Amino acid sequence: MAYAEILAEVSDRVGTVTLNRPAKKNALSIRLRDEVTACLEAWRDSPEVSAVIFRGAGGTFSSGFDRTELLSADKEVQREVYRSSRSYHLAVMSFPKPTIAALEGFALGGGFDLAVLCDVRLAAESAVFGHPEVKFGGPPLVSPLRRIVGEGWARDLCLSGRRIDSATAFRIGLVTHLVSSAELYPRALAVAREILEAPALALALTKRFFLEGQGASMEECFAREHDRTFELSYGLPPLPPPSGR
Repeated sequence: MAYAEILAEVSDRVGTVTLNRPAKKNALSIRLRDEVTACLEAWRDSPEVSAVIFRGAGGTFSSGFDRTELLSADKEVQREVYRSSRSYHLAVMSFPKPTIAALEGFALGGGFDLAVLCDVRLAAESAVFGHPEVKFGGPPLVSPLRRIVGEGWARDLCLSGRRIDSATAFRIGLVTHLVSSAELYPRALAVAREILEAPALALALTKRFFLEGQGASMEECFAREHDRTFELSYGLPPLPPPSGR
């Protein structure tokens, strides 16, 4: 399938999704989110793909949501932002195979969220993380981050909107590999291949344990933190429950 705003490649059972809007710092547009969702749906049950790497084109991961769309006063655009955001987040969150984020440059706002929804995060020394959207009235997703770095750091970053560098991210456990930009993608591939040394069933069960074994499910937390925010901000009715999950 051809995509306009992502690149999707498969090699040796590893799928790579490259966010491909470098002129916009890989801002997450409606179209880009829909393409990620479609790609993951195609790979969900494919025997050709056993792990997925997310990366960004042009030396940055993602600066977050496309603000032109996000701040639109047009109700139809607002509905599309909400719909595409929900389906994309749930597609990443519920993907049953290991996911890896290869991070450099900005990983801000929605880009930060994409990183924390992945199973493993690697960062180049240039990587910068933060939730600046809170300064503009957009409460960030809390639960994915708090489950990785703990309550204290999650509250600090989500309430302050301040940015941290890759060294701090490594120190607090947000990323588990810190490498140069040149090493980033090769190391991500190496991590994926190391993971895929395990049998597919063992990986599928382990991923399911992570998704289901943390008290309130990620989907329940997401509905509170994501859906309710869009419904209140845009004055939209709730979307129907997603099908096929």
